[in-house]
Amino acid sequence: MPIFELLASHALAFVLCAALFGLCVGSFLNVVIHRLPRMMELDWQQQAREALSLPNTEARPVYNLVLPHSQCPHCGHQIRAWENIPVISYLALRGKCSSCKAPISVRYPLIELATALLSAFVAWHFGFTWQSGAMLLLTWGLLAMSMIDVDHQLLPDALVLPLLWLGLIVNYFGLFASLGDALWGAVFGYLSLWSVYWLFKLLTGKEGMGYGDFKLLAMIGAWGGWQVLPLTILLSSLVGAVLGVIMLRLRNAESGTPIPFGPYLAIAGWIALLWGDQITATYLHFAGFR
Repeated sequence: MPIFELLASHALAFVLCAALFGLCVGSFLNVVIHRLPRMMELDWQQQAREALSLPNTEARPVYNLVLPHSQCPHCGHQIRAWENIPVISYLALRGKCSSCKAPISVRYPLIELATALLSAFVAWHFGFTWQSGAMLLLTWGLLAMSMIDVDHQLLPDALVLPLLWLGLIVNYFGLFASLGDALWGAVFGYLSLWSVYWLFKLLTGKEGMGYGDFKLLAMIGAWGGWQVLPLTILLSSLVGAVLGVIMLRLRNAESGTPIPFGPYLAIAGWIALLWGDQITATYLHFAGFR
């Protein structure tokens, strides 16, 4: 088709299309980040009622990624189509609800812009290839689950597990690693943090991280193969230690305050997938191994 021929032959056109599409995806990711944890909470409550044989005394309203329609949390004003255009609507409304003038969180346009920029970069890095399409899906998923982890210290299986399986599927065709490397990447990714978790718990009696972190690293291993795991663990640990201390200082929090590790794993894994070979080769060169 002409549109695909245009995108394949003009790199700038593909990058711009990826950025524009990324803006739209970013708007949807805002919905996922806000609603998915609530959907999970409602589901857990329903399961608890069933397990305890408690009657449902009231009708459960429909709540998913589509319904109810977006509305202002302060006055209940339903967001109209022209008020939901990524970034542009926020600027046009000057960051306020059109009805009650309550402030709209700046995080919404920032996530939309971040999604657009990351999408454009992936399109530029991989070009018009299957790798680019797969990496876009992974990038969007990592961004959504990172923000959910920041808000709720939760990495939803509804995001992590499908992307883990997708990583194995795309590597059946060898997009980023061989299927064997991807399989063992998933296995070693899970077992490495699982082992650290239990060692820390045996030594201190405390839980150092959640099971979602194990699954996230397994997912990264499924995409990049076992070769990306050492760099991912090293980078996430370094960044997590530095930013963790800074966050605790800024919040005047105690050292025992839990800090989500998922975003650091996501950032490190994304970097390792794009530049893992170059970073490792550079390190070995300066270390004198090559």
